[in-house]
Amino acid sequence: MEEKKTVYWTHFVYDDWKMLLAATEKGLCYIGSPNDPVHVLENWIQKNIPNYRLIESELEMDMYSKQLKEYFSGTRTNFTMPLMLEHATPFRQTVWSVLQKIPFGKTVTYTEIAALIQRPQAIRAVGKAIGANPLLIVIPCHRVIGKDGGLRGYRAGLKMKKALLEIEASHKAVSRRRLVEKSIGDSR
Repeated sequence: MEEKKTVYWTHFVYDDWKMLLAATEKGLCYIGSPNDPVHVLENWIQKNIPNYRLIESELEMDMYSKQLKEYFSGTRTNFTMPLMLEHATPFRQTVWSVLQKIPFGKTVTYTEIAALIQRPQAIRAVGKAIGANPLLIVIPCHRVIGKDGGLRGYRAGLKMKKALLEIEASHKAVSRRRLVEKSIGDSR
């Protein structure tokens, strides 16, 4: 009999958002939409990581929570945590890999993502792969917008997508201001 895989989980709270985080020994595998009940995580894991046992553990999830806290506080613009994405199709993994290369505070279109993976006609498939992204924020699908510059679908809702883009824009502005202040201070 195959040994059960352990999936650790915890709640991550930012402002009014309470998100479920889950990871295996290989890395973070899931970030839930704000205020989702635990059964949403259980259903996702049952579908994607068969033969598992779910254990709540803030300690095991600390590294992931810390990096998310740093992101929301504006001190982290990219993530260095291990990710577990082996459950995904090769196409989804390719799309998600491109998403991880979108710079903090920048946006790209679905059309641009399709071109980057050399599948310019696969815009709908790209959109579907982006919609299936299990790692909100860390794989920054919120940075993908419509060709006309408008916000398009987001698993956690357009309100959260807009808020994440605003958070990144405000932290980027603060970083630029600090750079200017430092440069002025260095020239004195």
